[in-house]
Formats: sequence, structure tokens, C-alpha cells
Amino acid sequence: MIKRATRAIKAEKSSGNVFADLGLPHPERELLKARLTLQIYRIVKARNLTQEEAGKILGIRQPHVSALMRNRSGTFSVERLMDFLTALGHDVEVKVRPARKVQGELSVVIC
Repeated sequence: MIKRATRAIKAEKSSGNVFADLGLPHPERELLKARLTLQIYRIVKARNLTQEEAGKILGIRQPHVSALMRNRSGTFSVERLMDFLTALGHDVEVKVRPARKVQGELSVVIC
């Protein structure tokens, strides 16, 4: 039997936001955009829409739909992504409430 050398793998606990963990600017906004984009992807797939059909509904060209389907939401604002969700027949709700901490936080709940 041959023994292989083993090395310990170094790992860090995630903060829950990969964008913050990577030190990217505006991590909360990027996480929100990623979650909204994922929801758009799920709706398009569930409705069996082609990218061309989705583009007509969203008012964008097929290459932009392709970027969305690959989670490339960088060119779209949070507001625009929410507009896409309403165009796909979904309600978007934004809640504002007093924070429990000194600084508030941003969260998204997908139903």
C-alpha cells in the first residue's frame, strides 16, 4: 500500500457574501444584483422562453439576455433588474424598517 503525503487545506469561514469576502466594492449591491439575476434566470427557464422571446418581454436584445442567463448583471442596475422581474409578471417589494444595529443592512427575500 502506498501512502500519500497529505497537506492541510486552509479555509476561512464565509461572511455570507462572496463579494465582501473577495473585497469587491459595493458587495451588498452586487449580492442583490446576483440574487435578482438568479430569479430572472429561474423565471425564464420555468416559462421555457427562448432568449429572443425573453428579450422581447424585457425590452433588451438577445445578447443582453444571454449575459443575464450567465449571471452577468454588471451592466444592469438594481432598478433595471427589478423592472425585468415586473415585466416577467412578478411583484417586487422593497421594505424599509428601523435597524437593530447602528448601521442597517440590505437583505433580499425571494418567495
